[in-house]
Amino acid sequence: MSRKKQRQEEESAIDVTPMLDVVFIMLIFFIVTSVFIKEAGIDVNRPDATTSDSKDNVSILVAISPNNEIWIDKRRVDVRAVKSVIERLRAENPEGGVVIQADNESNVKTLTAVADAARELGIYDVSISTDER
Repeated sequence: MSRKKQRQEEESAIDVTPMLDVVFIMLIFFIVTSVFIKEAGIDVNRPDATTSDSKDNVSILVAISPNNEIWIDKRRVDVRAVKSVIERLRAENPEGGVVIQADNESNVKTLTAVADAARELGIYDVSISTDER
């Protein structure tokens, strides 16, 4: 009688291997298809604008702090090195544009230096990020 009972227990066990395979494949699918959000490295208080357009193809995000520090790819960058950093990031995605997030308190001089560096590299899709009213 014990053999019969043991055989019934073996037959009633559920094999979860196929289910684990499906879950693992779904996990890989979601990781591959997820969108990674690019951040400049600091939070800025962007100026308000009544007219604005949304940009979909942004590959380089530049932030300018209130004390005119330039941040690209979560690193502080000197004004003289902005062009080389943008050039390196542009090589990764040649089709993307540049978005500058300038703080309300930052100087226009710093903003134009960043925009000029991008235009010297042949990037004419340069935008300034704003908040909608």
